[in-house]
Amino acid sequence: MLTIYGVYQSRASRNYWMARELGIEFDSVPVIQSRALADPLAPDARINTLSPDFRKINPNGMIPCIDDDGLVLWESIAINLYLARKHRGPLAAQSLTEEGLIEMWSFWAVNEIEQNSVKIVRVHDDGQQDTQGGKDAIAVATRLLKRPFEILNQHLSQQDYLVGNRFTVADLNAAEICRYCITEKALTEPNPHVVAWYERCHDREAFRDMWAARSLEG
Repeated sequence: MLTIYGVYQSRASRNYWMARELGIEFDSVPVIQSRALADPLAPDARINTLSPDFRKINPNGMIPCIDDDGLVLWESIAINLYLARKHRGPLAAQSLTEEGLIEMWSFWAVNEIEQNSVKIVRVHDDGQQDTQGGKDAIAVATRLLKRPFEILNQHLSQQDYLVGNRFTVADLNAAEICRYCITEKALTEPNPHVVAWYERCHDREAFRDMWAARSLEG
């Protein structure tokens, strides 16, 4: 049985979405980020990334991680690539060439988009988007994301999805990373192919089910 550690309102959303796409059963352990608690080490604290029991599973104290019949894995992208390979089907690579491309686009999104997209979403999460400091932070992050979005838009002008012209784990990984910054018109308006791709990815039943579960979290 697959166990996913982490709340939906975290990078664990990628793994919850992936499990639904694959149609596999899983248990969810809603480990919350320690920063959300006043005293994460209090005896009655909700299980969190500093809880001793969780640190035995992931000594990094980060979510998500999984336990798949005794195999413990950290890092959301690595988890999704592993699940795709294990369960196969259309989300997985159908050839060595596709495997290379899936990994390329997944790690490209992590390296070229995620760092700055997270900066943008944190400004919004903190309600600082209308302050001068928040506006400045968004402007800098958006400027640094301009070129990656242009590259993604050019690629998607030739096909509907990143690899094999079908939805794969590469699309799931990249779309979840782009979700953090898709609020910014400076990125979306010049890149309509990215927007259309993003909407196709999020129009999937598995994503909608994951998002509904996410909305129920307290």
